[in-house]
Amino acid sequence: MQLTVRRRGGWVRLLLLAAAGMAAGLAFGWGAAGFPAGGGPSPALSSGGGPAVSAGAESVPDAPPPGAKRVCLTFDDGPSRTTPAVLEALADAGVPATFFVVAGESNERYLPLIRQARQEGHEIALHSASHRYSDIYRSADAFWADIELLRERLAPWLEGEEPLCLRFPGGSTNTVSRKYGGDGIMAELKEQAEARGLRWVDWNVSAEDAAGEKLSADAILRNVTEGSAGLENCVVLMHDSPSTGTTAEALPAIIDWYKDNGYAFCTVSQLYDSLA
Repeated sequence: MQLTVRRRGGWVRLLLLAAAGMAAGLAFGWGAAGFPAGGGPSPALSSGGGPAVSAGAESVPDAPPPGAKRVCLTFDDGPSRTTPAVLEALADAGVPATFFVVAGESNERYLPLIRQARQEGHEIALHSASHRYSDIYRSADAFWADIELLRERLAPWLEGEEPLCLRFPGGSTNTVSRKYGGDGIMAELKEQAEARGLRWVDWNVSAEDAAGEKLSADAILRNVTEGSAGLENCVVLMHDSPSTGTTAEALPAIIDWYKDNGYAFCTVSQLYDSLA
């Protein structure tokens, strides 16, 4: 895993190897907002690895203690008709999650769920307004125009808070973007995200719940638990899109598995802070 932070005197890249508990393939980028000139945590984030308030959560659970095994449950492509069941499962278990949200005409009626998610202690993060690869990846300018539109559509439900985390549609190493923006588009966007003070994150565990074939809840549970075996820190990719209802069905068993195996639950921002 590679974590990029801004220190006094320039950029420093810290390689956190598997020996430190992070699996290969889990990628983070940390922009200039992560650390101000003095090198300490940004005022928008709590000090000492505590809960990050910049993402808009109003009731964020405590961050996991140092040295704990940690899991971030993340959901892409919502809110949708699936999101209420996801929120219910999270509330029943008392654990936080991070939602990388979209905001288009197709899910406009579900956007009020963003306020509910914030009030229940979850982190709201940026994904895309349209999620149309042919539009967002045709140029860097097109990508950031889409993100600005997303921010505008989210604003009524975030009540002044600004999400600081971003997940690129398809991930930071997706190859489909090359078809529209050329071979260097993702490297350019990652650099620009960091310059804008955004934290971007991929995943190292996937439910495979949006890979084309509709999976059963048992298959999703198996994908997550098998993918998490032996990992000290897990960032789990799931979806709360209209077609992933079985993910919500699997979620209580997924949460139970992580609890039974000694993991502490945290948001993406809390994981960032704990690695600072």
